[in-house]
Amino acid sequence: MGKEIKIWYDQEGDYLEVIFEKKAGYFRETEEDAVMEKVDKEGNIIGFSILKISALKGQKPLSVTLKKYAA
Repeated sequence: MGKEIKIWYDQEGDYLEVIFEKKAGYFRETEEDAVMEKVDKEGNIIGFSILKISALKGQKPLSVTLKKYAA
């Protein structure tokens, strides 16, 4: 059985959000300005968001490593 993910796109805000797990967490910056990663209180990745997603049209794909907190 597969795992359900949630994907939201806000055309007016030009914003995409992908959530792997529905649980409390917060967004933090990545090395790519347009991408934020969502983590839970233990630092596990539970989703990500991309701002100004339409700016990617015709561009090279973004490459971002989502990182767990170092213990």
